[in-house]
Amino acid sequence: MSRRSDRLTLQARDSNAAEPAVRKPLKKRKSEPSKKKLQPAAKKQNYEIQKCWSEDGASPCILIETPHKELEPSDPSSFKQYQFKNLFIKASPIPRLSWASSDDVWIKMLNKELKYVHDKSYLQRHPKLQPQMRAILLDWLLEVSEVYSLHRQTAYLAQDFFDRFMLTQENVDKDNLQLIGITALFIASKIEEIYPPKVSEFAYVTDEACDMRDIQRTELHILTALDWNLCPETPISWLKLYVQVEAQKDGENFLEPQFSQETYIQITQLLDLCMMDISSLDYSYSVLAAAAFCHFSTFDVVHKVSGLTWESVFPCYKWMTSFMDTVRSEAKPQLKNFPKVKADNRHNIQTHVAYLELLKKAQEPQIDSPESQLSPVAVGKMLTPPSSTEKSANP
Repeated sequence: MSRRSDRLTLQARDSNAAEPAVRKPLKKRKSEPSKKKLQPAAKKQNYEIQKCWSEDGASPCILIETPHKELEPSDPSSFKQYQFKNLFIKASPIPRLSWASSDDVWIKMLNKELKYVHDKSYLQRHPKLQPQMRAILLDWLLEVSEVYSLHRQTAYLAQDFFDRFMLTQENVDKDNLQLIGITALFIASKIEEIYPPKVSEFAYVTDEACDMRDIQRTELHILTALDWNLCPETPISWLKLYVQVEAQKDGENFLEPQFSQETYIQITQLLDLCMMDISSLDYSYSVLAAAAFCHFSTFDVVHKVSGLTWESVFPCYKWMTSFMDTVRSEAKPQLKNFPKVKADNRHNIQTHVAYLELLKKAQEPQIDSPESQLSPVAVGKMLTPPSSTEKSANP
């Protein structure tokens, strides 16, 4: 439900360009194999509605996950997508829309949960990297986002691009993380922002560690690795849907925010902190948003706006508790004023606080917990951000 800019386009190459006329052979052997390349079959929808929703919305529908036929079964990262599941999900919580079918919008969002795969195990592909390096990078990207008044969706798109890109690579050195991160933010800004910063500005914030050609070259590398799949539903987009549905009033425009901005930025601060921990990738984005919302509301409300069961939300809710305790111990975030940003849009602008310090504080009670699946604390050398950030070596 985010805004998409036309600035990022793919110029398709015409592989079937007309060729000069040539003499046809007198006879063509029937046994000669055809040289025409078969076009791949269109992807089958991941979720299929097996039972129509009742008009009152009381009975759940059954959504069945279908496999991706084009994936290789031998690929461990794709094995999860071959598992068949019966997912009992409440009828679309989105109210009736004048411009689209709420059911179609809901199913489309659910399908993206399966299409865009993220997994924290990608660190196994990069022996030189540690979880804390990712945290330092994301902290810096959030800071850059606030400096340029970028939207929260832009920052979360960059995080998604980075994590999914790293899942496709091997043996990435820590010295390349900053280039990959700033390029991911550059791509995200061209998708989400109406007036994205120029590539020279993104190069500038790296303190000359990356130049414009580096970013442009890496941009093509990331886009190719992601196969130009650039439209996931991020935790922010799920959260905004949940809070909007909960605050929705009859007759009101669904696209106009009706929720409390003050509460919203408190939930987003919790999400920001959680996303800094690589263990957040153990959960789907919709569950992460639901668990964060549940910490500021009740599960009855969360179930109403998401259709998720307590069994699916509870593991994430429990894991998130120490992060919530840390956020609660700090002063409540305040809406900030940004140049050229209207007052009713301030909550959508990404902000930055001392997230690395908060992350260390949130991880401490989980390190000694036997039930914790927390990422190990980084040891040895860590990624050093630009000198302009003035971060300490041991956050």
